[in-house]
Amino acid sequence: MSLLDVIFNLKAGKYTEDISGKMPAHIGIIPDGNGRWASRRGLPRSMGHRAGSNTLKRIVTYCDRIGLKYLTVYVFSTENWDRPQEEINTLMKLLEGYLQNAEKELAGTNVRIRIIGDLEGLSPELRKQIPRVEELTKNNSGLNLFFALNYGGRSEILHAVREIADDAAASKINPKDITKEIFEKYLYTKDVPDPDLIIRTSGEMRTSNFLIWQSVYSEYLFLNTRWPDFTERDMAEAIRGYAKRNRRYGGI
Repeated sequence: MSLLDVIFNLKAGKYTEDISGKMPAHIGIIPDGNGRWASRRGLPRSMGHRAGSNTLKRIVTYCDRIGLKYLTVYVFSTENWDRPQEEINTLMKLLEGYLQNAEKELAGTNVRIRIIGDLEGLSPELRKQIPRVEELTKNNSGLNLFFALNYGGRSEILHAVREIADDAAASKINPKDITKEIFEKYLYTKDVPDPDLIIRTSGEMRTSNFLIWQSVYSEYLFLNTRWPDFTERDMAEAIRGYAKRNRRYGGI
């Protein structure tokens, strides 16, 4: 793969891209700080989520353009249901709108959208839009965009264990034969490489139940920048920083 060495042209306000090394294959993002971004400006939290939605659209377009293959965004966790109902409604409506208008939102890109998480707890409209958009974009060969929706790493592992138990009870699998590779086939991310880099914005330094099986050897980057202020330049600098790290996977 290639390292995206990005030069920012201050006059033009654009990036020029020079591919000259190694790129991560998969980046995960925990887009934190929408509410604090809004509060700092005296705005309702819903405005922060709308600003964060616009940031997401820009970053998705940018990642597709630079040739990133996988991007997983933590859009709603299993713990987020404890937030005020008005805020939950805002987040769900924003996501519904994105999926309903996917043709327009993805115009000019080659993005494939996929959803991971427990879909049973979602609204009928979301459960309607998810298969439609996945089918609409399934042949796109650019960025694979995963929305982690009603997702929790522990819940994902429990889901996998239950499915393995069902298959064992039906004599489809012998528990003694279960390996790491077989277990991973029961995860939501069964056909996706583990994330190379995980970025969390807004200064919080915790993983918050995000891809906990898959991220055991991921590189982490914690930024003070709140998600609505995250830019293409921030993404480029994150990739450049990742390329300088020495990934030993437990070795020397």
